[in-house]
Amino acid sequence: MKSADILVIDDDGAIRTVVAAALKRAGHRVRAAETLRDARTQLANLPDLLVSDVVLPDGDGLELVRALMQDHPGLPVIVLSAKNTLSTAVRATEAGAFEYLPKPFDLDALTAAVASALGRNRGTGEGEEGAPDEALPLIGRSPAMQDVYRIIARVVSNDLTVLISGESGTGKELVAQAIHDLGHRRNAPFVALNMAAIPRELIEAELFGHERGAFTGAQARAAGKFEQASGGTLFLDEIGDMPMDAQTRLLRVLQSGEFTSVGGSRTIRANVRIVAATNKDLAKLVAENRFREDLFYRLNVVPIALPALRDRRQDVPLLARHFLDRAAEQGLPRKRLSDGAGALLQAYGWPGNVRELENLMRRIAVLGRDDVIDAEEIRAMLGEGERFAILDPDADSLRGAVRARLSEIALADPQAMVDGSLYDRIIAEVEKPLIEAILEQTGGNQLRAAKALGINRNTLRKKLDLLDIDPGGTTG
Repeated sequence: MKSADILVIDDDGAIRTVVAAALKRAGHRVRAAETLRDARTQLANLPDLLVSDVVLPDGDGLELVRALMQDHPGLPVIVLSAKNTLSTAVRATEAGAFEYLPKPFDLDALTAAVASALGRNRGTGEGEEGAPDEALPLIGRSPAMQDVYRIIARVVSNDLTVLISGESGTGKELVAQAIHDLGHRRNAPFVALNMAAIPRELIEAELFGHERGAFTGAQARAAGKFEQASGGTLFLDEIGDMPMDAQTRLLRVLQSGEFTSVGGSRTIRANVRIVAATNKDLAKLVAENRFREDLFYRLNVVPIALPALRDRRQDVPLLARHFLDRAAEQGLPRKRLSDGAGALLQAYGWPGNVRELENLMRRIAVLGRDDVIDAEEIRAMLGEGERFAILDPDADSLRGAVRARLSEIALADPQAMVDGSLYDRIIAEVEKPLIEAILEQTGGNQLRAAKALGINRNTLRKKLDLLDIDPGGTTG
């Protein structure tokens, strides 16, 4: 790959150093700036690529990116940010950034993004001005949610069909609403239809409307969801429950962009963006001939897979605090969680995902005995049982054993998950069986055991005494 001139803007000296080192190893020439003022001076000599933080000591890095895109639309820009929210991802994309990487980021991901950006001829990077920076309905800073944010940021400026998949309660409608609210159709209606909640015989009338007398009970003409959402977004929830005959008609609309109401003859132009969602494996339904393959490909243009809450555990305390704050805003008593309670919430399996967590927080707001909710009260509300075995331990692997032990500790002593003692505690538990296993493998030969462990024999002897291990065998 050809060497490029790259300007890195970040007020954190450590980040400038490691990023510069990684890019230099990849063969590039790197310049660095700490402030917007310094960056503007260096931009007099335009680089081949810009890497910029968002929050800088003297201003907003995205405003610099937006201004650069106006004068130099072909300049590739990679945005880094510790303010890793959906709003930041969208603002970065709308400003014209080639890629957005939330901090902390993987250096391999950064170098790969640089290589991709340098190898691609960027377009104008046009986008909506003044993206809102207020709180958005999606909450979470886990890597899994960052992936979701990046996809949303890329689809809000177009009308590509989106298929959202995920378990019940993961927030699929919130994602659909965010795509609508941040896109160019935001001033038109957002209309949702849950396929699982509509009788099979009424789905086509719900979608396309009906004329008077089209069926028993049709006393007057009624507009369907396609007409109601005209100019906006039509969200088709639980699309996997759609009957095959209705699937065929929906496919024709997606292909032609036109439809007629039930019992009608007038052709109506469909002017909607389609966002569909499912908690089922549509590919499996296709293989079982329960979902049309051609419709699946029409819907699955941009797939977004929402993680289960158990796969984004670091977001649990953030979500819990948000739901408690929302409950207080709605007039319920204000509560907050102790550190131990937060740790226990992270140790739960959440089969109902974010929806279950929200319902629990509302219950706590109403029934909680004290202003500060502790781990015991959380455990009492959630109950005991298998749902606390949240780390899916695999008994055949060391990782599985550690995960199982972490689950036990979280249940027995939630404070240990937050008080800084966890590392020493786990190491102490692992060290004795490790030494015993090595001694068994070496037939009790302490010299060979010490060599295998990478410690000297005297250190091994001290550990044998400290951990009350019978060495057996020989000392070498």
